[in-house]
Amino acid sequence: MSHATGPDGQPEAPRLPHRARLLVVAAYVLLGAAVTMDLSEDPEWTVSPVLATAPVLASIGTRRPRVPLLVGLGALALVAPLALADDQVPLLVHLTSAFTVLAITSVSTANVVLVATRERELLESRSVAEAAQHTLLRPPPERLNGLRVAVRYLAAAAEARVGGDLYEALVTPFGTRLLMGDVRGKGLAAIDTAAAVLGTFREAAQVEPSLAAVAGRLDAAMGRRQPGEEFVTAALVQVTGPGRAELVNCGHLPPLRCRPGRAGGMDVDEVPTPDPQPPLALLGMAGGAYRGRPFAFERGDLLLLYTDGVTEARDAAGRFYPLADRLAAMPDAPPATLLDRVVADLLAYAGGELSDDAALLAVRREH
Repeated sequence: MSHATGPDGQPEAPRLPHRARLLVVAAYVLLGAAVTMDLSEDPEWTVSPVLATAPVLASIGTRRPRVPLLVGLGALALVAPLALADDQVPLLVHLTSAFTVLAITSVSTANVVLVATRERELLESRSVAEAAQHTLLRPPPERLNGLRVAVRYLAAAAEARVGGDLYEALVTPFGTRLLMGDVRGKGLAAIDTAAAVLGTFREAAQVEPSLAAVAGRLDAAMGRRQPGEEFVTAALVQVTGPGRAELVNCGHLPPLRCRPGRAGGMDVDEVPTPDPQPPLALLGMAGGAYRGRPFAFERGDLLLLYTDGVTEARDAAGRFYPLADRLAAMPDAPPATLLDRVVADLLAYAGGELSDDAALLAVRREH
């Protein structure tokens, strides 16, 4: 996801909500009215101390230090005419107001500088993480050993940290093997973990005859890493002979199988998952070994693998995105077209942005 910056390279401030903008405008109007009354009414009272609010108001919703600085200097310049108009107010009051305006102007300007610097550092860090993530996630070919393939990756909202979603599709001596995974962690550490999983999968998938053994290799690779709080949920699929496929589910969301249905929609069901099996890096705690389960994957069937960034997207009422139900209402289409529809529907449902990265991998069996 892109991040807006101004002409000077500073991050642009997020747009204030409508109500917040109204409150700021109202505050400026009240401040202007107070100064006008002070200049035209009783010289025995003054509102000059209120001018200290001007640079604070100016610092709201900006990442440009000169804005509160110039507004503060303008407010400071108003103290002199107010002092002349309020000649019965002690001079000490106006001097105190001037020093207060100057002090708060300095603080407001420094605060904008600090916030802009911090946001620029976060922007640079996120950009590095996104570049690394996109380098790792190579787009698969559109056609792969009798399968038609499409993938979509959705970056989260700008304020969210980069996630560790990962996917792969490989032709191997044992059939086409697919991987969809999600690192439970964020930032560069998650990208590093995703890189380790993908590297191990790309090697093990080519030499291990058993898909369960591939999952075991992934778990062992995670176990050799330094202990931490990260683990990886993963779904591994192997497409072999006509009508046959196999699933090893390492604590991940079950893939969805879609077939043309009645009334222009699709019949959607979850691929049966073996008994609950732990995510990668946790097999040693649970004991045992990973097991695969065969399932029917006929000509014309479409298989959808995805991460929880899809199913945990929420609408304005806080309801999760019902992926299977929304798919069932969509017309049958090639994988790329179907994923485009899902992405458009998902973003509309979530109000235009996601709180977590989301990945979708769709494959259709052509023969």
